[in-house]
Amino acid sequence: MNAPRTRDSWQALADGLDIRTQAFIDGHYVDAASGKTFDCISPIDGRSLGQVAECEAEDIDRAVASARRSFESGAWSEAKPSHRKKIVARFAQLIEQHGDELALLESLDMGKPVGDARNVDVAASVRCMAWTGEALDKVYGEVAPTGPDELGLVTRESLGVVGAIVPWNFPLLMAIWKLAPALATGNSVVLKPSEKSPLTAIRLAEIAIKAGMPPGVLNVVPGFGKGAGEPLALHMDVDGLVFTGSTAVGKHLLQCSGRSNMKRAYMECGGKSPNIVFADAPDLGKAAEAAAMGIFYNQGEVCTAASRLLVQRSVKDEFVAAVVEAGRRMHPRHPLEPGAPMGALVDEGQTARVLGYIEKGVSEGAKLVLGGKRADVVAGGCYVEPTVFDEVEHGHTISREEIFGPVLSVIGFDDEAEALRLANDTEFGLAAGVWTRDISRAHRVARKLRAGSVWVNYWDGGDMTAPFGGYKQSGNGRDKSLHAFEKYTEVKATWINLDA
Repeated sequence: MNAPRTRDSWQALADGLDIRTQAFIDGHYVDAASGKTFDCISPIDGRSLGQVAECEAEDIDRAVASARRSFESGAWSEAKPSHRKKIVARFAQLIEQHGDELALLESLDMGKPVGDARNVDVAASVRCMAWTGEALDKVYGEVAPTGPDELGLVTRESLGVVGAIVPWNFPLLMAIWKLAPALATGNSVVLKPSEKSPLTAIRLAEIAIKAGMPPGVLNVVPGFGKGAGEPLALHMDVDGLVFTGSTAVGKHLLQCSGRSNMKRAYMECGGKSPNIVFADAPDLGKAAEAAAMGIFYNQGEVCTAASRLLVQRSVKDEFVAAVVEAGRRMHPRHPLEPGAPMGALVDEGQTARVLGYIEKGVSEGAKLVLGGKRADVVAGGCYVEPTVFDEVEHGHTISREEIFGPVLSVIGFDDEAEALRLANDTEFGLAAGVWTRDISRAHRVARKLRAGSVWVNYWDGGDMTAPFGGYKQSGNGRDKSLHAFEKYTEVKATWINLDA
């Protein structure tokens, strides 16, 4: 086993990186048709990582045409499942082999600790791709119940060309959550990464070709939302659209589907997830550690962040003190430093947004008990302290709106009914946590929570066997598990007259 990397070794690897910055269309790296580029800035220290191709409508047209040609050729879409399985498995292996490089690109590009990028993001990406590849030839069709003179078959077929728009907070993993089932089911894909963190997606395209995917099956078009994302969503030759990001953008993309060709559109959007701690939690100390990790991990830039901490009033004061103590230990450090608990926010815009919400919390009367300021970690970098507000009112802005930063709102409750009322009184429904020793209460509350994922006595549970997605304005459709295949296939009924 290789020795763990040090900050110096990560820096040496960074200094030797050959960073790809072009679009990837039809199996080749190409410039944007216009020749435009945009500056890719590292939030670690504000330095430029390179000039990335700024794709627009003409590039989307080229990428979609390439994807359509590859799909219609049948080289991938009509390949035997056993063949696609081998290629997808090889893709997973190569992601692991390039793991250090991909983790470093992820860290430099969006600011997360490189240790988290390597041990969580890359590892989970490998598991997702490998699991999906192993599953793809184990999904069977159906035979309908009929009389003796006919045969009814129910089969799943590839959608065709899939447009995938992914966010900046987990650029690699969110891309893989879309790519793995889309590719496994025989589709061709046009991937639009966030302009805030495009580098791993661009590199991933080359790795896919190395794994054996035919040219045109995976195309990557970096660019901005209006310039590249909207033309992809409106394209008349895109059969399916999948997205992870904000609820506002998700709503707009659903409208784009309706304005164009009614393409299948699945949105995984925002959250304001409640983490409910009852006085009889099995271990309040562990619950406090989990509450801090649930909001401060990845700098709070997580759609399932445990941003609303609902605590039974009889234990609230001691519990909040324990969360604050845990939060102090999660102060951001340089992302290339081993063991850094937090890194930089993705850019100056997001930093200003988070600091604005903190100001709003203070002005509306919430009690600031930890953090609240920009952190001085690296000159030119985008760092914010772990921040905890106590005595938050349910109507406060910081309790209602998704901040996407390391800001925790603590709200007290007296009984189970009040906890459920507060937890469900939100436009979102992505995730929720319940901490209790009472198994009956755990089942009752989990059943009544309007959320796509509910975790009991821990936060962020589950694996590739469990679907991921939300209720209400947190979106539709599911990533991960066999349920993900439903987004990338059409169901066909074929009836055969045996009495002809």
